[in-house]
Amino acid sequence: MPRILIVEDEDIIRSAVRKLLLHAGYDVDDVGSVEEAEQRHEPDQFDLIISDLRLPGAAGTELINRAPNTPVLIMTSYASLRSAVDSMKMGAVEYIAKPFDHDEMLAAVEGILARTMSSASERQGDAAAPSENGDPASIMYGQCEPMQRVFTLIRKVAPTEATVLVQGESGTGKELVARALHLSSPRAANPLISVNCAAIPESLIESELFGHEKGAFTGAVSARTGLIEAADGGSLFLDEIGELPAEAQARLLRVLQEGEIRKVGSTQSRKVNVRMIAATHRNLKAMTRTGGFREDLYYRLNVMQIRIPPLRERQSDILGLTRRFLTSQGNKMGKPNLNLSPEAMRALERHRWPGNVRELENAIERASILCDGDVITPSLLDLDSEGSDEYIPETLVEGNNEQLHTREADNTNDLSLEDYFQHFVLENQDRMSETELAQKLGISRKSLWERRQRLGIPRKK
Repeated sequence: MPRILIVEDEDIIRSAVRKLLLHAGYDVDDVGSVEEAEQRHEPDQFDLIISDLRLPGAAGTELINRAPNTPVLIMTSYASLRSAVDSMKMGAVEYIAKPFDHDEMLAAVEGILARTMSSASERQGDAAAPSENGDPASIMYGQCEPMQRVFTLIRKVAPTEATVLVQGESGTGKELVARALHLSSPRAANPLISVNCAAIPESLIESELFGHEKGAFTGAVSARTGLIEAADGGSLFLDEIGELPAEAQARLLRVLQEGEIRKVGSTQSRKVNVRMIAATHRNLKAMTRTGGFREDLYYRLNVMQIRIPPLRERQSDILGLTRRFLTSQGNKMGKPNLNLSPEAMRALERHRWPGNVRELENAIERASILCDGDVITPSLLDLDSEGSDEYIPETLVEGNNEQLHTREADNTNDLSLEDYFQHFVLENQDRMSETELAQKLGISRKSLWERRQRLGIPRKK
């Protein structure tokens, strides 16, 4: 049984990770600092150390030097992503950004331990077969036919160098697909760097991805390595690629075409060997028609496409996923006998799940917290109030605007909900009031305003 040491000063996080790993069958110890780890244990005797980056006293990266024979997984907040990449240069085997979901943490742990055991076998001269722990079925759950097709495609694509575009609605598990692709590839021993393009300010995205030279802009007091260069030899996962600004799109195209990067403020290029995995909930092909995304970059990214079905198309998986989440929540909260009433099961199967697997997990977590006994009822799931205006009514799709319907008929099936909303508003806001737009969309004026803000669609004066 692998031994894992958790080094984390926040009690809640340390306890949650400990329970998660214990339930997964690992032998776990935990401490609050590097100094406590050395006082109470011999860090080099563990199979894996999971450490927060920022700790009282010595930083978590100190464990890389103090336990040179043990792989170190660094946990960090997204705001400290740059420091996490720097820690990998110091020798950390991987980083994971907080907040993380349970499947992501378990997949990272399994992958690291599998690579460690594989390396040990090679050193002993064993002709061991590659580990199966990177198999998508061990990282994601899916018994239905659509998910089995996804798993089959991942297994076929992963061993190649092909660029992959992962498409799916928010909450379907796009990052887990990227992790499965990486861990099943020949690059599994090298880093997987994950970047959410929507979470980085537009003014910083180029510097974060490509790096910068000292003095390249105000505040650039020293040269920094970009995330693409940090992924050299491994894989780069660009989530929400559709949010990438135009200038960064042009630079990324050069990486895909020439295999080289140039730091902001530099005249010199550097070769990189990176396998690119991109993901989006938006329809990039439709965005190329409106100028929102470069067509040449789209075709470079879309060498292989993996579409993750939304949860409403995975009806037979809903209760299976629910059982996994119930077990996880029950173990975390000391409620091992949690179960659903028959009415709650029916409510789960009837719900349309606009938030997909993430929404289901959140619903189970909320119900587990509120449940006084062992049986979760529909009222605890609180599904009726969610997603009530997330779907465009048929009257809008059919429409009474014949001109709009005719011109967009071929495109409608290609558009995501947000793309369709954006197209409809832009096409009609010059001749419709906000009240009329909201009525046609079947939502309130407040929801219309909120979506304008989220999607960056200014209101016409």
